[in-house]
Amino acid sequence: MSSAVARPADDPAVEYGDFAAEIADQIESFLLAVREIARGADPGSTLSLLLLEVSQLCLAGGRLGAISDVVPDERFEPDAGPDADVDELRLRIAALLEPVDGYVEVVDPVDPERGATGFRLSDDLASIAQDLLHGLSHYKDGRVIEALWWWQFSYLSSWGSTAGAALRALHSLIAHTRLDHHDEQIEVAQEALLPVEAEL
Repeated sequence: MSSAVARPADDPAVEYGDFAAEIADQIESFLLAVREIARGADPGSTLSLLLLEVSQLCLAGGRLGAISDVVPDERFEPDAGPDADVDELRLRIAALLEPVDGYVEVVDPVDPERGATGFRLSDDLASIAQDLLHGLSHYKDGRVIEALWWWQFSYLSSWGSTAGAALRALHSLIAHTRLDHHDEQIEVAQEALLPVEAEL
């Protein structure tokens, strides 16, 4: 005989159940993909794959930011256990991105007086993973609302802006890789045409 207790239809865990499951799936997919990328099996695709995964995570974050504030069940956050150790992930990504790990980003787009500062993609991705894993601990322990609250709160206060900055940096790196190379090809072609034009 099942010992599960039926929840009323207006229970927040029921109301947000499907949404929380979708967000959890997106988060687990991101974490799995980033760990796999960090293994370095296909270093030539690192930037492209990270661009894809961070873009998809930003979609999940946008969904969290668009809903009304999630109110946790408890006044104080239940213990989710020790923070996940993401140092190995950080070091692996840093090694993969060593020549292009660092970038510059405006601290706050709506407060330009705060200026710009330097960041590292490896630090960003490790920090994002740690925030997501914290909420995932709540979710896997059955604290659905606590998980959603944490993911939403940390999206607005931490990993959302970090993911956005990382996405812009990844986009810029790929754009330079593709477009700068294209410009070089045009320059080579134009230089090759100069002797021909001189003879005309």
